[in-house]
Amino acid sequence: MKQFRFFATVLVATGMLYISSCNSAEEKKVETTDSDTTAVPSEAPAVTTPAPSGPKMVMTIRHKIANYNKWLPFYEDHDSMRLAYGLHNYVIARGVDDSNLVMVALIMDDVNKAKELTATSGMKNQMKKAGVTGPTSIDYLESVMNDTAAIQQTVRLMVKHKVKDWDSWKKSFDSNHQARVEAGLTDRVISHTIGDDHEVTLVFAVADLEKARNFAKSKELKAKMAEAGVEGVPDFYYYTIAKRY
Repeated sequence: MKQFRFFATVLVATGMLYISSCNSAEEKKVETTDSDTTAVPSEAPAVTTPAPSGPKMVMTIRHKIANYNKWLPFYEDHDSMRLAYGLHNYVIARGVDDSNLVMVALIMDDVNKAKELTATSGMKNQMKKAGVTGPTSIDYLESVMNDTAAIQQTVRLMVKHKVKDWDSWKKSFDSNHQARVEAGLTDRVISHTIGDDHEVTLVFAVADLEKARNFAKSKELKAKMAEAGVEGVPDFYYYTIAKRY
């Protein structure tokens, strides 16, 4: 009987010791978890340049035409010729100050094939037949940012200029973002000539045309461009999107 009581006492003591050990382990586990949670600070997300959401390689053609309504059907009738060189219709724009100053933007599969087409006498002859009356400006662009999200603004501003150094210019351009916002400009495209990042082309959505013009002519912007390493006189082209494909 005494032996039974001895074993019972040992068993109870062992059970109490086991329960005490489990509780102690759980308390330590909770304490460790709380300590770890408070010891690791939350990190701010890294700021990165958004990737292009629209086409990355675009060819633009800008020239003056005699009559838009006659030019457009002629242009669209020769779509198969452009497709043969890896060019796809994208956007047609008309100047705000001169509606017959048009710009055509085409998505490129291959920049070298696109250059082959623009060098042919056939294309030059077709443009003449379509009613092109002035000199033609052609650019082959690579987009660093191309925002195609739907917005209400229908007027655009394209700015073309040369820069001494892309990285220095981009840093200065980014730092001037708030000034563009206050001028009613929304960044839509940041690009440069393929193979030459000294030739920069930008596109902005325009909320207020008068404010945009005043900003473009301001001493502040001129000084900022000089600081950023812009060379020569920038080209400003205000346009509306006449057609999307």
